[in-house]
Amino acid sequence: MKTIIIGGGASGLFCAGFLAKNGVETIIFEHSSDTAKKILVTGKGRCNVTNNCDEETFLKNVRTNPKFLYSAIYGFPPHRTMEFFEDMGVALKTERGRRVFPVSDKAQDIKNALERHASKAKVIYSDVKELIFDGEKVVGVLCADGKKYYADNVVVATGGLSYKRTGSTGDGYRFAARAGHTVIKPTASLVPLVENGTKCRRMMGLSLKNVSLTIMHGKKKLFSEQGEMLFTHFGISGPLVLSASCHIKDKDIQQCTAVIDLKPALSEEVLYKRICSDFEKLHTKTAAHSLDMLLPKSMTETMLAEWGVDKTKPVNQITRAERQSLAKLLKNFTIPLNSKYKIDIAVITSGGVSTKELSPATMESKIKSGLYFIGEVIDTDAYTGGYNLQIAFSTAFACAGDIVEKATGKSI
Repeated sequence: MKTIIIGGGASGLFCAGFLAKNGVETIIFEHSSDTAKKILVTGKGRCNVTNNCDEETFLKNVRTNPKFLYSAIYGFPPHRTMEFFEDMGVALKTERGRRVFPVSDKAQDIKNALERHASKAKVIYSDVKELIFDGEKVVGVLCADGKKYYADNVVVATGGLSYKRTGSTGDGYRFAARAGHTVIKPTASLVPLVENGTKCRRMMGLSLKNVSLTIMHGKKKLFSEQGEMLFTHFGISGPLVLSASCHIKDKDIQQCTAVIDLKPALSEEVLYKRICSDFEKLHTKTAAHSLDMLLPKSMTETMLAEWGVDKTKPVNQITRAERQSLAKLLKNFTIPLNSKYKIDIAVITSGGVSTKELSPATMESKIKSGLYFIGEVIDTDAYTGGYNLQIAFSTAFACAGDIVEKATGKSI
C-alpha cells in the first residue's frame, strides 16, 4: 500500500514516520525548500512541543470543536508525545503553565527528531496542484511540473495560513473544497492585537512581566489572566495577548479594550499607600520623575500623559486626589483595540475543514475514501501552551494508525 502526504510539517512528518516504520510506502510532498520550517519559529525558537497535562485538562483548552478531538487525544495524549521525543533523544522540561520545551531550548532539536522519525519516507520537493479522484475515491496527486503520482491514500497536512514565510499557503483548504468538503473561513488565532491610537508605539519594545491583562467588550469581560506581554509599534503582543486574542471575535474587536493591571499583587488601597511612601522619598523632585520607582523609564512619558498632572509640578504638591487617580490608572491602564494583526504572523489559524465531514477516530474524509486531513488544516484549534502542536501529533497518529491497520491488519 502506498500513501502520499502533502506537507512536510510537524503533522506530516509525524504521520509519515509511523507509516514508513510499519511497512507502508510513504511519499511526502513538500513545496518549500525544507521540512518542518514552522517548528523553528514556534515558542520563540524554543518549540513548546506539548502541554504536560491529562486528557481532560487538554480538551478544556481546545477552543474549537473539542469533542471532535476526544478520540485522537485519548489515543495519543501529551505524555505519549513526551515519551516519543525523549525516546528520540530529546530531553524535555516542563515550565510555567505546564508548557513542555526541549532542555536545550532549541527548536532545531525537535525538527531533527521529526526528520529522523520520518527518514524511511521519501521526500519530494514539489508543489502539489490538484488531487486526483476516481469517483468517490482519491487516487493520487498532480504536481506543478505536470507529473502525476498515484497512491492508495492521500493525507493533507498542509497547515493553515499562519506564518506564511515558513511555507503555509492555504492549499489544503482548496484541496478540501475541490473534494466537496465544507471549509470554515480561516481567521487568525493566537495573534497580536492592534491598538486604536498611538500609546503602544511610544512604548514599543517594552516587555512587562507579572501583569494582569483583561479584555472588555463593553461591560462584558472576555478574558483575564496574569503573565507576560509587550508593547509593539502597532499595539500589544506576547503570551498574554496571544491567549486573549482567541476570545475576541473579529466583528467585535473595535468595541473591545485591553485593560492592564500593572501592579496585580497590590490592591488599589495598598498601591495608594505605596505611592505616598515613594512620593515622600521623591519630595524634592517634580512630577516628571514621580514614577521612577513605580514603572520602567520607557513607560513614564505615556503614563504621565494619561495621568494628566503637570510634569513640572513638585511631588510634594501632588494632591491626595491626584495620587488616588494615579493608583487607579496603574490598576486600569486602558488600550482601545482596532483589529487583530495580520493572519500570516498568527501562531495558528482558526477555521478549516469542517469536522462534521471527517471521522474523529481516523481523520478520514466522509466524502472521499482514502483522503485524510491532519493538523492545522482541520477546523480545530486551542489556546497557547503547546496544545496546538499536540493536536497535530494526535491527529497524525490517528490517521497513521488507520492506514497501517488497513495495510497490515496490525495496530501501531
